Amino acid sequence: MSSAERREQLIDIARGLFADRGFDGTSVEEIAAHAGVSKPVVYEHFGGKEGLYAVVVDREVRALETSIKDALAAPNANYREIIERGTLAMLDYIDACPDGFRIISRDSAASSSTSTTFASILSDITARVEDILVQPLARRGYNPQLGRVFAQGLVGLVAAAGQSWLDEREPPKEELAAQLVNLAWNGLANLQKQPRLITAEKDARAARVAADRPPDETES
Repeated sequence: MSSAERREQLIDIARGLFADRGFDGTSVEEIAAHAGVSKPVVYEHFGGKEGLYAVVVDREVRALETSIKDALAAPNANYREIIERGTLAMLDYIDACPDGFRIISRDSAASSSTSTTFASILSDITARVEDILVQPLARRGYNPQLGRVFAQGLVGLVAAAGQSWLDEREPPKEELAAQLVNLAWNGLANLQKQPRLITAEKDARAARVAADRPPDETES
């Protein structure tokens, strides 16, 4: 196993242990034992448990941050579509990286060597959502300062629901996203009985159009 491969192995093993036991409940001895190496190998690559934990957290928060930023920056999307895509981006990450989400949502601040935590990501997302909400609120005669309050509510709604959904995975991800957007968009007084994601329908139509498009004449 090369040095790079060993490093990736240790990160992968540590991610699982940190997710199961937390930062304080995981030891360098356990990480080394699961990897079949001695403790000095862990220290050689990361300088200790704190350094390894920082690498794990940094990778996870970057993955989540990138997916959320991409979703909120979707071109030609209306406000509801942006909310849908942001909601799905969070749930997609939780679905694909449950160990990573457990780590960053629980105790990502345990290591002072990383400045980016789940709380800081949520704060950044809230600021972006606030920027999206300010103009439509002002146009409709509402106090634009409500943008911050509403943004915190929207982001907190999805994050808290995602944490609850992590272990049970019920209802299905797309249904949960539709229901969360239903609540956020329509409010309790106007909930739809069978909400659907308009972004899913839009993406499906685009896929059908692409499938029906004749091949480029230059391709042969």
